[in-house]
Amino acid sequence: MRWLMWLFVVGICTSCGGSKPETLIEGGYDEQQMAAAITRARSEVDMFIDTLSRGEGSDFAVKVPIEDKGETEHFWLTDITYRDGKFEGKIGNDPGIVTNVRFGQTVTVAKDEISDWLFMRDAKMYGNYTLRPLLATMPEEEAAKYRSMLAEP
Repeated sequence: MRWLMWLFVVGICTSCGGSKPETLIEGGYDEQQMAAAITRARSEVDMFIDTLSRGEGSDFAVKVPIEDKGETEHFWLTDITYRDGKFEGKIGNDPGIVTNVRFGQTVTVAKDEISDWLFMRDAKMYGNYTLRPLLATMPEEEAAKYRSMLAEP
């Protein structure tokens, strides 16, 4: 789906440097709104896990921060499973900052370490709260397109 490509565009990094792929977002958004989005995603993760376990949607993914040498980059994990308090999935894009993971690598992360989650149902995207602060940084036509995909704009 087209939205899946957008997932990899809305990665967030801190302390970014060096060669940067298109998938990195390095600011221009409200950092307080982004922190609130991460807090909200974490507060609703049990609902997400319940939905995942019942299979009431598709394209389930969680966003995780990966740290390496004092820098952090956020990645969407796809093909996820949840067991014993941990998500396991595959890194969904090439790294631009960290060097300790690669595209397609399987990663396991505790549920309280995620920074976001999402799934699709009835052609709408649920979660992906970290997208919302980024909408203000996009051209209006592009932002409107993504708002129309959100179950809760």
